[in-house]
Amino acid sequence: MEQYKQPIILLIIALLSILGQSTYSQNKINGKIVDAGSRQPLEFATVAEGRANGNKTTTDHYGNFSLTSKATIETILISLAGYTATIIKTEGQTELKIDLQPNVFNLKDVIVLQKNIATKFSTLAKIDLDLKPVRNTQELLRLVPGLFIAQHAGGGKAEQIFLRGFDCDHGTDVQVSVDGMPVNMVSHAHGQGYADAHFIIPETINNIDFGAGPYYTQHGNLNTAGYVSFGTYTNIPTSRVQIEAGRFDTYRGLAMIDLIKKNKDRQSAWIASEFNYTNGPTDNKQFFKRFNIFGKYNFAISNRTQFTASMSSFSSKWDASGQVPERAVESGLIDRFGSIDPSEGGNTERHNANFLLAHKFTNGTVWENQAFYSWYKFNLYSNFTFFLNDTINGDEINQAEHRNVVGYLSKINRQYNLGSFILQSNYGAGFRHDATQNSQLANVVKRQFLRNTKLGDIKETNGFAYVQQQLSRGKWLIDAGVRLDYFHFDYFDKINTQQKPAQSKTIVSPKINIQYTVSPQVQLYVKTGKGFHSNDTRVVVANNGKEILPAAYGSDIGIILKPTSKLLINIAAWYLHLNQEFVYVGDDGNIEPSGKSRREGIDVIARYQFSKNIFVNMNLNFTKPRAIGEKKGEDYIPLAPTATSTGGLFYKATKGFNGSITYRDIKSRPANNDNSIVAKGYFLLDASLNYTQSKYEIGLAMENLLNVKWNEAQFATTSRLRNEIGETSELNFTPGTPFFLRVKFAVFF
Repeated sequence: MEQYKQPIILLIIALLSILGQSTYSQNKINGKIVDAGSRQPLEFATVAEGRANGNKTTTDHYGNFSLTSKATIETILISLAGYTATIIKTEGQTELKIDLQPNVFNLKDVIVLQKNIATKFSTLAKIDLDLKPVRNTQELLRLVPGLFIAQHAGGGKAEQIFLRGFDCDHGTDVQVSVDGMPVNMVSHAHGQGYADAHFIIPETINNIDFGAGPYYTQHGNLNTAGYVSFGTYTNIPTSRVQIEAGRFDTYRGLAMIDLIKKNKDRQSAWIASEFNYTNGPTDNKQFFKRFNIFGKYNFAISNRTQFTASMSSFSSKWDASGQVPERAVESGLIDRFGSIDPSEGGNTERHNANFLLAHKFTNGTVWENQAFYSWYKFNLYSNFTFFLNDTINGDEINQAEHRNVVGYLSKINRQYNLGSFILQSNYGAGFRHDATQNSQLANVVKRQFLRNTKLGDIKETNGFAYVQQQLSRGKWLIDAGVRLDYFHFDYFDKINTQQKPAQSKTIVSPKINIQYTVSPQVQLYVKTGKGFHSNDTRVVVANNGKEILPAAYGSDIGIILKPTSKLLINIAAWYLHLNQEFVYVGDDGNIEPSGKSRREGIDVIARYQFSKNIFVNMNLNFTKPRAIGEKKGEDYIPLAPTATSTGGLFYKATKGFNGSITYRDIKSRPANNDNSIVAKGYFLLDASLNYTQSKYEIGLAMENLLNVKWNEAQFATTSRLRNEIGETSELNFTPGTPFFLRVKFAVFF
C-alpha cells in the first residue's frame, strides 16, 4: 500500500487544481456584514436567497460573503445567533453593506444548513462565550467541549491540557493560536508544544474556533487531538474599566479603551490592559503577579484592502508549592496545601507583533498576507522527586530559555461557480522559524545553580504549503485537501564538544471531509485525515533523525440534529491511531521514544433553550485510550481521560440580572500503564450572578461551590523525601482550589 500513497496524493492535487480553473457565469451578490453598533465584522453569518431551496453561504473573517444563483436574487435573508434576523431587498445591487442589530441570543438562529464544515463548532463556542463571559484565560480553554485543564505551578505555567483521550501535556497534541499567530512553542525547555496562553486578555476574545481530530488542512503541526483558534475583536463594542477582588488576596484590574469612536468602517484602534495578583490557597504564599497589555489597529486602505496590526506584552512572576506526595499528607508531615520544596516558581514573559494585509479582488478572490514575531523568555524552578537522585542537595531543577519566533503566511481564497456546483478554493504557503538561546536544564538548590544537565541553542524551521477544495451541490459538501510540511532541526550543544548534524524531514497530510444534509433537521458527516506532531529538536538530533514526525490517522462519523428550533445535538463516533506518543521528558532530560497508540470514543454536544432567557448545555465525552503492542492490563495510557462531562444552566438578559451554574466532571483514570496508581476524578460546581446596566455591571463569581477536596494536577511519581531510606512510587498531586468567591465592578463608556 505504501508504494501507492505518493501517486494518489499527486492525483488529488492535480484534480483539485483542475477543478479550480473552471467557472460558470451566474447571478452574484457580494457584501459585507457588520455589527450596527461596534462596526465589528461578523463572521459565520448565514446569507440565504429569499426563495424556497435557494442557495446559502456564510461570511468570512472580514464579514464578507459572495452569494450566487441561477435566478435573479431579489431578496436575501441574513441570520446570526445573537442578532436580529434581517431580510434585505437587493434592488438590483451587486455590492451590499449590511448592518445587523444585536439582540438576545436565540438558538433558532443556529442553522444546520451551513455550507462550511468549519463553522459548526465555532458557532457553538460563540454561543457559550455569549452565555458565560469568561474571567481568565483558563476559562477560555474550558469553553471547548471535552477540553479539561490543570494548573500545577501557582498559575504561572501553561496549563496541562486534556482532550479526546490525550494528556496533551502543555500542548503536544493540541494546536493553539490567537489571530492566526501560534501560541505553542516547539522544542520548549519544559515540553514539546508548550502553549502558554496567559498573554491573552479574555475580554478581548470575540470568537473561538475549534475542531477535534486531524482533519483540517490549514492546521499542521501538533493538530492531532484537535486545535483551538482564538480571534480578538476588530472593534470593541464599548470601553470599560473593571476591578475584581476575591479570596486568597486575589485582585484584578482591567481597562479596555476605544481610541477611535468615529468612522470605524475606515479605521479603528483600541487598547486593553490587565493586572493580576493572588497569593493562592496554599500555605506558602504564591505572590503571583501578571501584567498584560494588548493593542490593535485596523485601517481600510481602500474599499477592498484592509490592514490590521496588533501588539501585546506579557510578564508574569510567581512562587509555587509544587506537587504533594500522598504519603506526606497521610503521615501529617504537611497538609494538602503544604509544600515539600517551597522554593519552586519562576518568571516568564512574551512580546508579540502581528500584521495582516488582506485584499479582495473584483472577482471575489481574497488574498491575505500575515507576518508575526515573538520574543519570549522562560525561567522555571521545579522539584518533582525531592531527594530521589541527590540525597544531599535535593532534585530541584531549573528549565530556562530565550526565544525568537518569526513567521509568515500567505493565503488565497476564491469561490467558483461550476453550473449547479459551488467550489471554494483555499491555497496557503508559509513558514515558521524558532531560534532559542541557552535552552537549559540545570540542577539547583533553592534556585541557586549547581550544574547543567543540558545547555544549547535550538534552530527549528517549518515550511509548509497546502491546497483545500470545498465542493458543494444541493445537500452535499465535499472538502478535500492536502498539506505539505518541511522541517529542519538544528541543535548546538554547549556541553558536549562533539556536535551531531542537523536533520530534515518532509511529511504529506491528506484530508477529506464529506457532509450530507438530509433535511433542515438532520445532517450527516464523515471526516478522515492524517495529522502529526513534531518531535523535540534535541531528540531529533540525538536520535539521528529517526521518528521525527510521528503521524496520526483519524476518522469521525457524526450526526447533527435539530429536531426543534430550541434543541441542537451533535453526536460523533471517532477513532485515532498515533504512530508515536510524546517522546521527550523535559523534566529530567531523558530521550525515550514510546510506542504506538489508539483511541476510540464518542462525543455528544447538546444545547437547549427553554425560553427567551434560559439556556442549558451539556457535553459528554467517552474515550478508550490504549497503547498498541503492550500486554493487556499494562496497556493503559497514563492520565488519558476516559470519561468527561461539562455543562450548565444559564439565565441571559440584555439588562438586569444574569447568572449561571455550571459543572465539570472527570472520571478517575489510570495514572500509570497498569492502573496500579489511579488519578482521582472530581465533580465541581461553579456559579455566577451579574447585574448589568448600560453604564455598569456588578458581578459575583463562585468557584467550587460545594467546597470539594479535589486534585487538580496528578502524576504517578517515584520520589524520596528527606531522611527516607528508599523510594516510593505513588500519586503526587497539586490541590484544587477550595471554595472561592470573587466580586466584580465594571464601568462602561
